Amino acid sequence: MEYASGAVLDSSGDDRSSGDRRRTPGRRGGGPPRKGGRGGRGKNGGRKRKDPLWAKLLVGFGALLMLSSGGLIFGSKVILAAATKSVTQQDLLGAASGKDRAHATISGAKNILLIGVDNRPGQNPNDLVRSDSIIILHITASHDVGYMVSIPRDTEVSIPAYNNGKHSYAGGRDKINAAFAFGSQGLTGNAARQNGVELLEKTIQGLPGMAGMTFDAGAIVDFTGFQQVVNVLGGVTMYVDETTTSIHVGFTSNGTEKMPERIDPGTGELLGPVPGVTPEVYTKGTHHLSAWQALDYVRQRDKLANGDGDYGRQRHQQQFIKALFKEILSSDTLTNPSKLNKVLDTVGQAMTIDTGGVKLTDWIFAMRNISADSLVTIKTNDGQYDNGEENGSSVQLLSDTSMQLLQCVKDDNVGTFVQLHPDWVAAS
Repeated sequence: MEYASGAVLDSSGDDRSSGDRRRTPGRRGGGPPRKGGRGGRGKNGGRKRKDPLWAKLLVGFGALLMLSSGGLIFGSKVILAAATKSVTQQDLLGAASGKDRAHATISGAKNILLIGVDNRPGQNPNDLVRSDSIIILHITASHDVGYMVSIPRDTEVSIPAYNNGKHSYAGGRDKINAAFAFGSQGLTGNAARQNGVELLEKTIQGLPGMAGMTFDAGAIVDFTGFQQVVNVLGGVTMYVDETTTSIHVGFTSNGTEKMPERIDPGTGELLGPVPGVTPEVYTKGTHHLSAWQALDYVRQRDKLANGDGDYGRQRHQQQFIKALFKEILSSDTLTNPSKLNKVLDTVGQAMTIDTGGVKLTDWIFAMRNISADSLVTIKTNDGQYDNGEENGSSVQLLSDTSMQLLQCVKDDNVGTFVQLHPDWVAAS
């Protein structure tokens, strides 16, 4: 599979790799980095990290849609051209979408499937590549509000039987992130992406309340493009809602970067701190994070102050998407033509999208009234664990209320759900 990433995954799907960088001794925490960032940057100032697979989706299709609210202030065809010229388009959803692409329109409520996946360099094509992040972006029929609903990657589901032409999967119970893996198994490039997304969509359609659910568009985004977007923006300002200790990035007393935790390569379990290494800590509060800091912060799940694990990480990912949109739509970006063109071009190169037969420029125009502030993030299971077990592995079970939420996504009635369950809305 031809995804631009060098991450090495453990069995839990986390990127546990770390290179050797240096920092100013004595400086720690999640505050603003010193000018130029820490040492060990690669060509053009890029952080030479092997970043987490979920980050691929963070500047994806949703980000492009959000650009419209600011870009069209200028009424410039040049802006639209810059936002679309580098975008790779591919049929990702396939037959599972059930859409008549020849007669597709932009009117009505829209559901967009955002997926983060990863591939290791030199990986055997028969190895399974699981989707790490699954987000449904629901756009209301009025096209002025967007709801982001994450499906936890460990959610237990029934994956239907599927034959991708090279590998046949008999179907069965598994974690939802395995659907992409079984769909793409044995394939590479476009075929892997399309078959992986198609089986994942079929799996989502099999959830209670989701029968007949179709997606109008979809996207996969590579982490290299994401990192470059944040670099072009000069970082991102976001609110850290719980003090978070990194298990991936730490520093010795002389500023050498080393992993602060010993991690079991088979299970991903923490085995204890590495003596002499101080972990990077992101303290609660508002911080301006560099690209590598933002990536490191939102990949953490093991040492969150509130102990909310994957649900905390899920919430932080959603919060980060909003923060990124705000940076893109800030006056510092929109009033700087050179910077704006670089951002738009970088976003365009960062993603592979399926527009569902609707022109990309039509998507952008239709979503012009959506801003970062009108993007609502919702917690499945109210951010609470509901553990089960499947084949000896811990899985997450979606509550009846979460199923109601998914039904509301299908029926374009998420606003009513939010009114009845305001505590399910994640803080920005």
